Amino acid sequence: MSSRIEQIIEEIEEYVESCRYQPLSTTKIVVNKEELEELLRELRLKTPDEIKRYQKIISNKDAILADAQSKSENMLSETQAKVQEMVGQSEVMQKAYDQANETINDANTQAQQIIDSATQDANNIRLSAISYTDEMLANLSSIMNSTLTDTGEKYNAFIGSLQSCYDVVNKNRSELAPQASQASAQTGTEEENPDEYESDSDVNSENKEE
Repeated sequence: MSSRIEQIIEEIEEYVESCRYQPLSTTKIVVNKEELEELLRELRLKTPDEIKRYQKIISNKDAILADAQSKSENMLSETQAKVQEMVGQSEVMQKAYDQANETINDANTQAQQIIDSATQDANNIRLSAISYTDEMLANLSSIMNSTLTDTGEKYNAFIGSLQSCYDVVNKNRSELAPQASQASAQTGTEEENPDEYESDSDVNSENKEE
């Protein structure tokens, strides 16, 4: 059963695959910023819980070792009890002693094997958890890097377009500057001589009456 964080990564990958390409491009895509940010926000929230879960798995190493140690100690105690019983009941003390030593040696060997096996299992669990966590973080880093690169390119393109428009406006103003100055001067002259225009109007009115 996959974890929620794996599901989120798959959803991000599926979302990226479903996005349409930008016009005239086969590598750049158009993404919904809010939808992608929502997936990344959930990924950030789930990541600490996922790491804690694997840390708990790693911490089980101590429990595995403790259980193996307990089993080995119990086995040794039972063996020693049997040895004492054998020595007490046996008429041939030397034979009983040899058998006891052999039994103890076998028990020690088995106990060591249990400890070695438990240690190997715990290390395997730890390495697997670390490897998976590192792979998960690498995928997340790749997705974030791709998103940042795409956003930066879009921003730079927008700034370049805005600068181009700004340059065109300034160029047009520069070209219109002489005409604008002339028009401003004419407007000022008309405002300074309003009586002259009024007189011309009166003359025209008189001519019409005649």
